[in-house]
Amino acid sequence: MEYKEVQKIAKDTIIYARKTIQSGMTLADIRELCEKKLMELGADSFWYWDIGAFVFSGDETTISVSGKEYQTSNRIINENDIITIDLSPQKNSIWGDYARTLIVENGVVVDDDMCSNEEWKKGINTEKNLHAIMREFVTPQTTFEDLYYHMNKVIEEHGYINLDFLGNLGHSIVKQKSDRIYIEKGNTTCLGDVAFFTFEPHISMSGSKYGYKRENIYYFKKGKLMEL
Repeated sequence: MEYKEVQKIAKDTIIYARKTIQSGMTLADIRELCEKKLMELGADSFWYWDIGAFVFSGDETTISVSGKEYQTSNRIINENDIITIDLSPQKNSIWGDYARTLIVENGVVVDDDMCSNEEWKKGINTEKNLHAIMREFVTPQTTFEDLYYHMNKVIEEHGYINLDFLGNLGHSIVKQKSDRIYIEKGNTTCLGDVAFFTFEPHISMSGSKYGYKRENIYYFKKGKLMEL
């Protein structure tokens, strides 16, 4: 499957980033190493405003901005820090779309379950839980709007807020950016009527200065939800 191949490029790049990122690097360094790895692994371009890696750290992890306006800051990674990376590789007009929040402790990225900062660990685990709840909730007949209302309610019940600048939680995977449809109110298209869709809640605990993001691409196969 071509889409699985491109998504694997993004997943493998995050694995590489986990092993490579260390304190003292700038966000520009991280963006460069991610975009270089995406191309090394087979991407031929970046579909979202020609940016392969959107990178934020610290209190900038709550920032939600269009790729048209994104600027990589000159922030330096601290000994103990939080980073979000959102990747947009493309190969032969096929998209990948994948995001993760990473935790740096004592200068290196640690496994999620080894994070000693309880607030950050809770945020990452909440993201994982949101994906699990979404998977249990959806069917091919679930509309994008149904998913929007249900998951925003779940986010609120968990004590978090939706940070997305448009308020949505994901979008369809297509060939042209302008053709995307979103997990938003008013969109009555059924999830099963698109080939692939992302689920990418960008959340923060109310009153906190830190944000979390986790993005996967999903699709239905014989009525069963699958992760790309």
